Amino acid sequence: MTTKGGPVEINVPRDRAGSFEPVIVKKRQRRLGSIEDVVLSLSARGMTHGDISAHLADVYGAEVSKTTITTITDKVLEGMAQWQNRPLDPVYPVVFIDAIHVKVRDGQVANRPIYVAMAVTAEGNRDILSAVVR
Repeated sequence: MTTKGGPVEINVPRDRAGSFEPVIVKKRQRRLGSIEDVVLSLSARGMTHGDISAHLADVYGAEVSKTTITTITDKVLEGMAQWQNRPLDPVYPVVFIDAIHVKVRDGQVANRPIYVAMAVTAEGNRDILSAVVR
């Protein structure tokens, strides 16, 4: 298993009935969540999958393939699609529209605006309606 502290070998007890259910590390789980957090953080900072793989090997001694890194980062895309398709409230009393300028790597590094629409619900909670990179 790959962990933040490096690879760890786990011996799972066998039982004839197959009724053993581990609690901390689930069956067929190959890595703990902390590695996923590190991969997502490095990806958000603009590192390539090859750079992330090399960084994990240097710092943690963990061999993580580019395919595994792609699998981890694709999970975020699924969550983003669910967030984009969520139902919105019919009415928002207050709506704020703003832009944040960030450096984006798209072949080369460039400053791009991210337009954000944020609203306040009738209950007083904040809700991000949309965020668009141009």
